[in-house]
Amino acid sequence: MNEKIITYIKDELSIEFIESIDMDEDLLGNGIVDSLGMMKLVVFLENEFQVTINPEDMTVENFNSVRSISTYLSKPQI
Repeated sequence: MNEKIITYIKDELSIEFIESIDMDEDLLGNGIVDSLGMMKLVVFLENEFQVTINPEDMTVENFNSVRSISTYLSKPQI
């Protein structure tokens, strides 16, 4: 899961060329993904992992890093 997310961010969303993304790297704070890119990421995650991401779950805590995204996606969906 993590590699798919990292590859998508690097290939489709990163504002500048990025060789690697650390699991705990601040995606928004470090300018890797902008707000529009974050919305594209949500659509990718929903399609790729067959989940529904509720608007109230689109928080910094859940989408700040690849690790936080993976943790969020690993939680049972209600």
